[in-house]
Amino acid sequence: MPLSRTLSMSSLPGLEEWEDEFDLENTVLFEVAWEVANKVGGIYTVLQTKAKVTGDEWGDNYYLVGPYTEQGVRTQVELLEAPTPALKRTLDSMNSKGCKFLAQSEEKPHVVAHFHEWLAGVGLCLCRARRLPVATIFTTHATLLGRYLCAGAVDFYNNLENFNVDKEAGERQIYHRYCMERAAAHCAHVFTTVSQITAIEAQHLLKRKPDIVTPNGLNIKKFSAMHEFQNLHAQSKARIQEFVRGHFYGHLDFNLDKTLYFFIAGRYEFSNKGADVFLEALARLNYLLRVNGSEQTVVAFFIMPARTNNFNVETLKGQAVRKQLWDTANTVKEKFGRKLYESLLVGSLPDMNKMLDKEDFTMMKRAIFATQRQSFPPVCTHNMLDDSSDPILTTIRRIGLFNSSADRVKVIFHPEFLSSTSPLLPVDYEEFVRGCHLGVFPSYYEPWGYTPAECTVMGIPSISTNLSGFGCFMEEHIGHELLDPKESIYILDRRFRSLDDSCSQLTSFLYSFCQQSRRQRIIQRNRTERLSDLLDWKYLGRYYMSARHMALAKAFPDYFTYEPNQADATQGYRYPRPASVPPSPSLSRHSSPHESENEEEPRDGLPEEERYDEDEEAAKDRRNIRAPEWPRRASSASSNSGSKRNSVDTAPSSSLSTPSEPLSPASSLGEERN
Repeated sequence: MPLSRTLSMSSLPGLEEWEDEFDLENTVLFEVAWEVANKVGGIYTVLQTKAKVTGDEWGDNYYLVGPYTEQGVRTQVELLEAPTPALKRTLDSMNSKGCKFLAQSEEKPHVVAHFHEWLAGVGLCLCRARRLPVATIFTTHATLLGRYLCAGAVDFYNNLENFNVDKEAGERQIYHRYCMERAAAHCAHVFTTVSQITAIEAQHLLKRKPDIVTPNGLNIKKFSAMHEFQNLHAQSKARIQEFVRGHFYGHLDFNLDKTLYFFIAGRYEFSNKGADVFLEALARLNYLLRVNGSEQTVVAFFIMPARTNNFNVETLKGQAVRKQLWDTANTVKEKFGRKLYESLLVGSLPDMNKMLDKEDFTMMKRAIFATQRQSFPPVCTHNMLDDSSDPILTTIRRIGLFNSSADRVKVIFHPEFLSSTSPLLPVDYEEFVRGCHLGVFPSYYEPWGYTPAECTVMGIPSISTNLSGFGCFMEEHIGHELLDPKESIYILDRRFRSLDDSCSQLTSFLYSFCQQSRRQRIIQRNRTERLSDLLDWKYLGRYYMSARHMALAKAFPDYFTYEPNQADATQGYRYPRPASVPPSPSLSRHSSPHESENEEEPRDGLPEEERYDEDEEAAKDRRNIRAPEWPRRASSASSNSGSKRNSVDTAPSSSLSTPSEPLSPASSLGEERN
C-alpha cells in the first residue's frame, strides 16, 4: 500500500530525534496574538496549524490568548470554567473592569510567554516593565514599517541601512505603532522572525538582530491525499473547467484539454505581491504564444479581495447559460435514451431519423442562440467600486488583455475569497489550488509566503522569489538542480535583477511551462509534492522549541543554562518517495509516475528523455537536498535548592546569532544564493 504521510517522516534520518528532557510539569507556555481564533491574515494559519505540534509538546500547559470575539467563540472555542479559585478571582476582576475572557490556566513556577506582532507586544513590554518572572519571546512576521515602505514603491532592500526609521514612521503616521513594535523587540528575552530576509529587515528597521529564525510550517497530514492526489487534481480541474465554460460562453473557441490554469492569491497589495510583474509577464507570454502558433491557452486567475458591491451580471448570466445548456442536453439525452430503449425492447434497430423530433431541434436551437453575445467575456467577476482607479484593471487596460478570441492568455479577476457556497465559482481555496497547474507569486515583499507553501504541499508547482521567506528557505534546503525549470518549483530573482529582467525571467518560466507535455507536468507535480516534508511542523516546529528553550535559559539562569555549541552537519535527508507513487520496486523496465485517470497518455514510443524511473529520480533528489545544521543539546544547571534540572536543547542552529556578529544584507543574501 502507498506510504502514508506520517510514516514518510521516518525517511528523514538526517534530523535528530528531539527529546524534551526538561520538566514540563514546572513550566507553562502562553502564546499571545491578535489572530488567536480570529482570522485576519497569515498569523492565524501559523497558530492554527502549529497548535497540534505545540500541544503535543506541552500538553495541558499550553494556552493561547487572543481577543474575545463573538464569532470566534461560537465557531472555534470551547467554553470552560476556571479550574482554580485563584484563576477565578483573576478572571472575575478582569470581567468587572470590562475585559471579557475565555481561558483556563494553572499557577506554575516558570512561565514562557510568546507574543506575535506589535498588537500583542504591549503585554510583553508591561511584563518586563513590571519585572514579572516570565520568559518572553517576540516574533515579528513582517515589520510594520517595512510593509509601509514597500507599499510606497521605494527601492527597499538596497536602502535598508539608509532609512531614517523615525522620520519614515512619522511621515506615515505609524510612529506610535512602530515604537511599540521596536520596544517589544528590544524588551524580549528572545527575538525571532520567520525568515532570513525578514531578519535582515528587522535588524535595520527595529535595530535588533533576531536571535533565531522560526520558519512557518503546515500540518502536512491535513493536506495529504495519499496516492490519490493526481486524481484529485483532475477532479478539481474539472470544477474549474465548468466555471470557464460558463464564463467564456459565446467565445469558447479554445480547447479546454489544452488549457492551463495559473493563479495568484493573497492580500490585495498590487506591487508587494507581484501582481504588477505577473500581469506584464502575461502580456509578454500572450505575444510569444501567438507568434509561435501555440495551441496552448492560459487562463490566469487573480484571487485578491477588493471593494465590490455585487457580482457582475454578465458573469452570473454566463453560469446561467451554461446550466441551461446542460439541462437542455440532459432533456434531449433522456428522450433519445427512452426511444432507443423502446426500439431495442421490441427487437429492432432504431430509425435515427425518428430519434429526434422538431421540438428537440427547436429546443437545441434556442439553447445555441442563447450562447451568442457580441461583447468579450468580462475580465472581472464583480462590480468594482473603484473600477477606474483599480490597479489590476488599469494595468489590464494598458496591456490590452481583454479576453478576445485572438488572445492566448485569458485573465479573470475574482476580487473575493473563494467559497464552496459561492453561486459563481463554488469551490473552496484548497480545491481550487489542486485544480490549477501553476501558482505564480512574484512577490517583492513577502516575509514568508503561505500560498506557495500550500501549493507545494498539494503537489502544485509554484513560482516564488528570492525576496520571499519561502523562496529563501527553499534555496537554502534544495540543490540548484531541483530549482531548474521543469523540475519542481521556480525561484524568481528579484533581488539581483532589474524589474524588467525579473519580468523577462518570469516570462521564460511561464513559457517553458506552457511547452511541457502533460506527462512532464505529472512528473513535475510528483517532484513538487515530494518537497512537502520540508514544510511539516514536525520539522519546523523544532525552531520554536529552540526559541522557547533559549528564553527559559535567559530568564531563569539558575534552572536552565544555555551553552551554544557548533552544530554538526548531518548526513542530509533521505528524500522520501512521494505519497502519490506506489512503493513497489521497479523491475528491469522503466516505471512511470502515478497518473490521474483523465491525464493518461499512450506509453508506446515514449521518447527516452521523457522516461521516468522513480528510484533513479528519488536518488537524484536526495543528492540535491542540502544537509541541514541543527542545534545541539546544551548542558543543564542545578537550582539553588540543589534539585537538578534536565538538559535543555537551546543551542542555536545556523540561523542563530550573537550580538557581536554583523549582518550584511548583500552578503547574507549572497550566501543563500550560493
